[in-house]
Amino acid sequence: MGQRGFATRQLHECPRGAAPTARATPIYLTAGFEFDEYGQAAAHFGQGEGYAYTRIGNPTIEAAEHTLASLEDGSQALLLASGQAATSVALLALLEAGQHIVSSTHIYEGTRALLNDNLTRLGIETTYVDAIEDTDAWEAAIRPETRALFAESISNATNRLIDIAAVADVAHRHGIPLVIDNTFATPYLLRPIEHGADVVVHSASKFLAGHGSVLGGAIVDSGTFDAERSGALFPHLVAPGRNGTPSLAERTGGDARIAYARESVAPRFGPTPSPLNAFLIGQGIETLSIRVERQSENALAVAQWLAGRPEIASVDYVGLPGHRDHRLAAAYLPDGYGSVFTFTVHGGAEAAQRLVEGLEVFTHMTHLGDVRSLILHPASTSHVGLGSDERLALGVEPGTLRVSIGIEDVEDLIGDLAAALAVAVDVDIAVIA
Repeated sequence: MGQRGFATRQLHECPRGAAPTARATPIYLTAGFEFDEYGQAAAHFGQGEGYAYTRIGNPTIEAAEHTLASLEDGSQALLLASGQAATSVALLALLEAGQHIVSSTHIYEGTRALLNDNLTRLGIETTYVDAIEDTDAWEAAIRPETRALFAESISNATNRLIDIAAVADVAHRHGIPLVIDNTFATPYLLRPIEHGADVVVHSASKFLAGHGSVLGGAIVDSGTFDAERSGALFPHLVAPGRNGTPSLAERTGGDARIAYARESVAPRFGPTPSPLNAFLIGQGIETLSIRVERQSENALAVAQWLAGRPEIASVDYVGLPGHRDHRLAAAYLPDGYGSVFTFTVHGGAEAAQRLVEGLEVFTHMTHLGDVRSLILHPASTSHVGLGSDERLALGVEPGTLRVSIGIEDVEDLIGDLAAALAVAVDVDIAVIA
C-alpha cells in the first residue's frame, strides 16, 4: 500500500511496540484502550480482563488505588473524582430507598448536606449522634432498616475523635458496616480498618495529594463482607447476576461491597478521576508520612502557643491535654494529632476578620491538607448555611477560625499569628472577657 493521506498519517503514524519501563508511574491519559485482537474485546466485557475504557479501569488510576489500599491495610481501593464522590459512592453502594444511616453529628458540612438534602430525596434517612463517645447512643439510634454507621476519625471542625473499635463493635452486632472518613488523620496517623472499621473514605484532594493542585477521592474496603451474616441486609450483594451469573459475593467474596461500588455505582454515576489527577495523587502519597509528620509537629506547637495567648478564647486541638478527647487520642494517634483545628478569638467576627486580613504567611482559602498553612472563617463560609444555634452546637462561634497547618518554619507561622493578633484583638478587653 502506498503512502497514506496527510489526515490519516497525522492520526495513525505513531511508534508501536513494547513501552520502556518507567520508574515513575506512567500517565495513561486516554479515554480508551486498543484491543490487540478481536477476542480480547469479548474477554474484557465478559470476564473484565484488561482495559477498554478509563471510566471502567486505567493503569495509572489502579496504581494509586493499590498503594492506598496497602497504606490503609485494606483489601481494595477505588479512586474517584472527589472526596464528595467517594462518600456518595460508598453510601450508595450500601443503601437504597427506605433505609437508614446513623451518623456522627460532628462531620464535614458537605457530607451533612449530602445526607440531609440529597439522600433524603432518594428515601434514605439519617439519625445523628451528638454524644459520639457514648456507645449506647449509637446503639439506640440503630433501626431495623439501618445499613451503615458513619463518622469521621478526626472531626471537622472541633477535632472530636470517635472510639472506632467501640463503635465498630456496635455496628457488627447488627451485621452492618462502619464507614469512617479518614481525611484529617490520613493512614499515616490512623488506620481505621485496623480498629474494626469496614469502609474508609478520603478526600484525596487534601493530605494524600498534598499540594492543593488536584481533586480526588477514595474508598478503601476491609474486604470482610460476610455474606452469611449480612447477606439478608444487602441482597444486591448476594443475589445472582443477570442471566443467572454468580453473585458479587460468590465472585469476589469479602470484597463484594467495593466490587459493587466499582462495577455498578461509580461507572454509572460517572465520577471518574482523571489519570493525570491520579498520577499527582500517587506522587503526593509518596511523601505523605514526611509531610504529615511535619504538619502535626507544627500544629501542636502552634496550638500550644495559641492556648497561652490572652487574645484567644479557646483552642480545639485534640493534641492539647484540655481537649475532651485527648485521652482517646493518646491511644489512636500515637504518631501525631493531625494538623487541622479551630481556635476562637476574643472580639467575635470583627476580630476574626482583622486577624485573617493581617496574616501574610497563612493563605486565606477553603481547603486543607496543603503543604502551605491555610485559614478560614467557618461561620461565614463552610457553616454559613446553618443557624447560629446550630453553629454553636458544633463549636463554631463568630470568632472561630479553622487552620490547616503546613510545613513552613513554625517560627514564621507563630510570628505571623502574633503580628496579626496584635492588630486584631484588644488585649485589655480580651483579658476582661
